[in-house]
Amino acid sequence: MEYIIVKWLHIISSTLLFGTGIGSAFYMLFASLSRDVRAIAVVSRHVVLADWLFTTPTVIIQPLTGLYLIHLAGFPMTSRWIVWSFMLYFIAIACWLPVVWLQIRMKAFAGEAIAMKTPLPAIYWRYLKLWVLLGIPAFFAFLAVFYLMVAKPA
Repeated sequence: MEYIIVKWLHIISSTLLFGTGIGSAFYMLFASLSRDVRAIAVVSRHVVLADWLFTTPTVIIQPLTGLYLIHLAGFPMTSRWIVWSFMLYFIAIACWLPVVWLQIRMKAFAGEAIAMKTPLPAIYWRYLKLWVLLGIPAFFAFLAVFYLMVAKPA
């Protein structure tokens, strides 16, 4: 029964991690493309909050439950699918960490623009481009990890 509970936690946390990422990216991108500073301020505030509430805990839970499942199932740590899963996971997280910082800065820029009744500064748009560029490899890395978790190819 312990294996099933840990596996359930692993699946739920991976779903929350991926789902929060996709949802946040969708709303942040389309709010930004609207160029509506008020919408951008609201959405970026909620995206940052979602990262703290959902993404951060699941980023921690994923490798812990994964390692425990590997132990419980008796898989060798050197299995290619496990090695690739961890490598891709860490690539995705390496992309996500600067994205968090960018989102916090973008949220601040939007708040300042509203307070000062000015358009968003040019740096906001440079940060948005970088944010998108970092999101693309993270997205595909997580898709590959999902495949490896399910298929466990030899």
